[in-house]
Amino acid sequence: MQVVYEADHVIDAHLVLHALEDAGIPAFIRGEALLGGLGELGVFGLVAVCVPESCWTEARGVVEALGLGDATELQRGRDWSVRPA
Repeated sequence: MQVVYEADHVIDAHLVLHALEDAGIPAFIRGEALLGGLGELGVFGLVAVCVPESCWTEARGVVEALGLGDATELQRGRDWSVRPA
C-alpha cells in the first residue's frame, strides 16, 4: 500500500477517501483510530489515506483535483508500506 494523502485531520482524510471510492479506487484511512487516545493535542503525520500501489498514479490525480492544498510532499517510490502490528 502507498500513502496518497497525509491529512491534517480526519475530515480531510474522509473527503479524500470518499472521492477515491467514487472514482472506483480502493482506499483506506491509516491511523484514524490513534487520534482518540491523544485528546485535543495537535499531532501530525498520523492520519493518511492509502491505496494499492497499482492505483497510486490515478489516485494522486484524484487527490490533486480536490484542491485541498499541498498537505503532502509525497514522492513516488518512497516506502510507505503498511505493516501489520
